[in-house]
Amino acid sequence: MKLASHSVRWLAGRKVIVDSVTLSVAQGQTLGLIGPNGSGKSSLIRLLAGLRLPFEGQVVLDQKSMYRYGLRELARRVALVEQHSATEANVTVMDVVRLGRTPHRSALSPWTGEDDRIVAEALQRVGLQDRRDQFWHTLSGGERQRVQLARALAQSPSVLILDEPTNHLDIQHQIDILKLVTELSLTTIMAIHDLNLAARFCDVIAVLANGRLVASGPPAMILTEELIASVFGVRAHVSTSQHHGRLHIQFLM
Repeated sequence: MKLASHSVRWLAGRKVIVDSVTLSVAQGQTLGLIGPNGSGKSSLIRLLAGLRLPFEGQVVLDQKSMYRYGLRELARRVALVEQHSATEANVTVMDVVRLGRTPHRSALSPWTGEDDRIVAEALQRVGLQDRRDQFWHTLSGGERQRVQLARALAQSPSVLILDEPTNHLDIQHQIDILKLVTELSLTTIMAIHDLNLAARFCDVIAVLANGRLVASGPPAMILTEELIASVFGVRAHVSTSQHHGRLHIQFLM
């Protein structure tokens, strides 16, 4: 399922946060959104997920304006994992992941064995099947992030959108989660701050600065030493890793 934005613009008060951004991600591709803090990544993520209406332009999902989908229909197609999630409710890991099935069930429909299977598979994929009965408030930040990913997978979406999915995770779990996400047969968009992880796991990179799209394309074309210096204000040496064959970026003092 293809997702695209066409000249989307969004403001907070009078300040332009997302400025005429046009981009697209093809079915099955993983697109990484990168840029400095304050570049508009999270706001663009929320526009692409249908949580905000652009002041101008539109977001198109499978050749249909996203805003012509009903909320339940959209939730069956698009799942979002945000940076921060909190609840005061006394809920378990299983309770949270089961919420992912909500768009597929009516108020009167019974819970099914298929729902159980999908939830169990989602927990297994993120490595939390042994935490299913643990209470949410006892989890670490990284564990909560993985639970939210499991909840999104339980939605059985065609498009997965993630805002900084590796926040709060140690290096091993960062790589494990990104491997999992990119091996799914889903169209995926993720805002990510680590340029080496973006280069390694994304098919396409889109670079934002001051709310505008600076460049987009394959990592090898986009992540140049010149662009990194211009957008991020740091010197870097870019080479090809002998371990995984993707770009490796070494930041210079």
